Amino acid sequence: MTDFSKIPEYTIASDVGAERDGIGIEIYQDNQLLLEVFRDDRKKRREVTLYQPALDLELVEQAIALFKQEIPWDFQE
Repeated sequence: MTDFSKIPEYTIASDVGAERDGIGIEIYQDNQLLLEVFRDDRKKRREVTLYQPALDLELVEQAIALFKQEIPWDFQE
């Protein structure tokens, strides 16, 4: 089992709209969004968006590992 000790709280969220279409995980601390790892099915790519400056690298790495565990890798049509 992977260690996610740096991730205080997360949500799996989908986004279907004019700009993007896909699913990802959002990482929160004290109800503040820190980062998002998102699979965009429209663009056929996976993206990391940071919402806070200078995040701990271990947190970002754990978020990516959690994304790979929780979100199907294949793009949806």
